[in-house]
Amino acid sequence: MSSQLANAIRFLSADAVQKANSGHPGAPMGMAEMAEVLWTQFLNHNPANPKFYNRDRFVLSNGHASMLLYSLLHLTGYNVSVDDLKNFRQLHSKTPGHPEYGYTDGVETTTGPLGQGIANAVGMALAEKILAAEFNKDGLDIVNHHTYVFLGDGCLMEGISHEAASLAGTLGLGKLVVLYDDNNISIDGKVDGWFTENIPARFESYGWHVIPNVNGHDTAAIQTAIAAAKAETAKPSIICCKTLIGKGSAGKEGSHKTHGAPLGADEIEATRKHLGWPYAAFEIPQEIYAAWSAKEKGAKLEAEWNALFAQYQAKFPAEAAEFVRRMEHRLPENFDARIQTALEDVCAKAEKIATRKASQNSIAVLAGVLPELVGGSADLTPSNLTDWPGSVSVTRGHGGNYIHYGVREFGMAAIVNGMALHGGVKPFGATFLMFSEYARNALRMAALMKTNPVFVFTHDSIGLGEDGPTHQPVEQTATLRLIPNMAVWRPCDTAESLVAWSEAAKAADHPSCLIFSRQNLPFVPRSAAQLENIKRGGYVVSEAEGEAKAVIIATGSEVELALNAQKALLEQGVAVGVVSMPCTNVFDKQDAAYRESVLPALLPKVAVEAGVSDGWYKYVGTNGKVVGLDRFGESAPAELLFKEFGFTVENVVAAVKSVL
Repeated sequence: MSSQLANAIRFLSADAVQKANSGHPGAPMGMAEMAEVLWTQFLNHNPANPKFYNRDRFVLSNGHASMLLYSLLHLTGYNVSVDDLKNFRQLHSKTPGHPEYGYTDGVETTTGPLGQGIANAVGMALAEKILAAEFNKDGLDIVNHHTYVFLGDGCLMEGISHEAASLAGTLGLGKLVVLYDDNNISIDGKVDGWFTENIPARFESYGWHVIPNVNGHDTAAIQTAIAAAKAETAKPSIICCKTLIGKGSAGKEGSHKTHGAPLGADEIEATRKHLGWPYAAFEIPQEIYAAWSAKEKGAKLEAEWNALFAQYQAKFPAEAAEFVRRMEHRLPENFDARIQTALEDVCAKAEKIATRKASQNSIAVLAGVLPELVGGSADLTPSNLTDWPGSVSVTRGHGGNYIHYGVREFGMAAIVNGMALHGGVKPFGATFLMFSEYARNALRMAALMKTNPVFVFTHDSIGLGEDGPTHQPVEQTATLRLIPNMAVWRPCDTAESLVAWSEAAKAADHPSCLIFSRQNLPFVPRSAAQLENIKRGGYVVSEAEGEAKAVIIATGSEVELALNAQKALLEQGVAVGVVSMPCTNVFDKQDAAYRESVLPALLPKVAVEAGVSDGWYKYVGTNGKVVGLDRFGESAPAELLFKEFGFTVENVVAAVKSVL
């Protein structure tokens, strides 16, 4: 029966790829026994409730093997039908080419670009560790599950796998188990010419528990290896499974030709005969469905956990309620009131400080009202200012709420994504804005998945100063704004910083980038209505005195410059209004009447931002002007650089006059 269970995966995968005339049959066929053993003997999950809190998480990091996962979900009883399998890679189907979070029940993360799945999984295991340390009490372990990962050679070639695996070993994430599909094949053929490192030795050096040389087609050997991995609780484990890509294929077994192309109708029929599989395409006999089904086991598993949680609830009612609130992604009831009180305090203080410091103050406020907040920085905590009173570093020996990621920006961002996907924590990660480039694809994946982590980027412009153009972001803010479903905030002072943090914390279906200055920025006095409008992404921060002749739009550190230019223009008899636009993404979603009230169509406009100018023409139009920076910076003190590149009152005044 065992070989036939694996063959069910093989033929569902091969038939779906053949019907779509597109896809990757080789990896699902090669990993079929690995999947059979894990999913029938070890994986704790409930197909009737894919969001069961204490389920094991399964991540297919080599996401091109998506038909493996879809076959597993179908066979074990998830809401994935035969018709869904037949619609593989078709428009609006539940079975897209790579697994996508939110499309298919049971898919834990979107694994497209190789290597990010393993990093997401590290985040999931890290969230489990943090929540277990906080909530488990008196032997009532309500948080107690594993994260399993399948990955291939391509994932391990990607640099992000080094970043994530290294940190996982250092933190001793013993509930993380990786099964490595070691088939020695990638698209170009046998990997011997470009991938020759000793993987077991590499992971041993990370501090992992390594189980080498497992026959990936021997179910008994795989079972023994997974049991040994689960028994090791102090280290993450990697099981190195030697496999043949396209295993079972009559004429293409072991060939890279099975990697990314259909086997072909003739080859599939020959393989049916070769493996003794007498069933038609997409036909699975009932006895095999029965052997695969996880419905009964899953219901029993969840019922047992519910009974455990009932005991916990009786003994620790406050902690139980808090756990449920977090896992349901609900904000504390007093969240808005606490933020409003803090905002009033910020306005009363009216401090002139760097917005990175304003961010740190905001984090301290949030930590007091949002206990699930988990922060971290890529080795820049003293510069990003991302710790707070009460932050506790996560270590190998205990949990906490602050993670020292080391110089691993890409790994950090993908790990943060995994923590958000796991649930129960509200994660953020920080680095310099310039290094958002290293993390970029993980930011895109967060937006694609419609998850809500927070990415903090400080040292936001040429205001960085002496470190020079390698560290001075010019195009980064503008290009982050181009990511669909991303909210990018660049506040100008303490009030906007707190609002930006509050809105990022409240976001349910999108990630946020919060961008802060190195240099001190003055507090801007506002009316109650203006304070309320900050959350709308753009608002009139200073009305024109008299009939407005133009509008100046600015963000971040350039709001001060715009206000000073407004004063200078008034002295010359020219009245202009000033708009602060901390978040263009949010402003663009406001109704037309509000946007017109902020940026009247008939008034000429000038935008001012210390970055590339192109994105601002959507607001100023072809007749407007942008005071921007369409070149790289220089190494010098910040105040000299702003003058050198035209961020002066005189230049903004001249720009306004030129559009009148």
